[in-house]
Amino acid sequence: MKEKNISGKRFFAVTVLNIVITIAEFIGGVISGSLGLLSDAVHNLEDSLSIFISYICNLIGRRRNDVSKTFGYKRAEILAAFVNSSILIVITIFMVIESLRRFHTPQHIDGMLMMIVSLIGLAANLISMVALWSGSKDNLNIKATFLHMMSDTLSSVGVFAASIFITLFQWYWVDPLITIIIAVWLSKEAYNVVKETINILMEASPDIDLNEVKKAVLTVPDVVGIHHIHDWMIDENYIIFDAHINVNKDCTMDELETIYRQVEKILKEQFHVSHVTLQAECTRGLKEPLIY
Repeated sequence: MKEKNISGKRFFAVTVLNIVITIAEFIGGVISGSLGLLSDAVHNLEDSLSIFISYICNLIGRRRNDVSKTFGYKRAEILAAFVNSSILIVITIFMVIESLRRFHTPQHIDGMLMMIVSLIGLAANLISMVALWSGSKDNLNIKATFLHMMSDTLSSVGVFAASIFITLFQWYWVDPLITIIIAVWLSKEAYNVVKETINILMEASPDIDLNEVKKAVLTVPDVVGIHHIHDWMIDENYIIFDAHINVNKDCTMDELETIYRQVEKILKEQFHVSHVTLQAECTRGLKEPLIY
């Protein structure tokens, strides 16, 4: 799977947009009394930091492998995705708590001002989403940042919808209700990213059926067994696989190299493995299980 990078100019543009939105929504929230706008302002402030972290880790992740990091620096982006998504979950919890408090003590809100500021935020957040869209599909780091932008966009839509009801009917309870709905949805999306990053950091196996791997490898001539399999991910795109394979005892070195190439081709083409390490044996470990 081809990984897509986002240019520094895009990251910078998105950061500047978020700072502008933060200032506008903070001022608008204080004047109008809207919790939705103030929540958005705090959220956007945190987003600016998240985008900066995402960009720095994106640069680090592009560095070549060296003697101190033989597997490279790709995990930097996984760490950024974990931190940013975890922060997002914490923010949503505070949003829900404050919204519940507002249900008990409703406050007067200037619906028209709330509507104008939410439209400004909506336009800027949509631009930010478009800027990050291309890299969000294949990169957890950019996806986590994209989720921040998406949450801001949905929040702006929610705040705009709430401002209509407040302006027309003085339904002030709509403001905290919209905030809770957005927070619940957002926490679910952020949790999925946190879960995936934890799996990668814990070197969990990718979504590969090892029994199917065994069947495929045993189709290679002279391969009679496979055991001691280890497979893990450096990032969401880079899978590493190593295993012991049993071969016929009369295999020559030339034949063994051919076997290695055939097994590697199967693993890369059928199971999208990026890096393969094999150890050939005759009878040793022949009856041992796939996972040691």
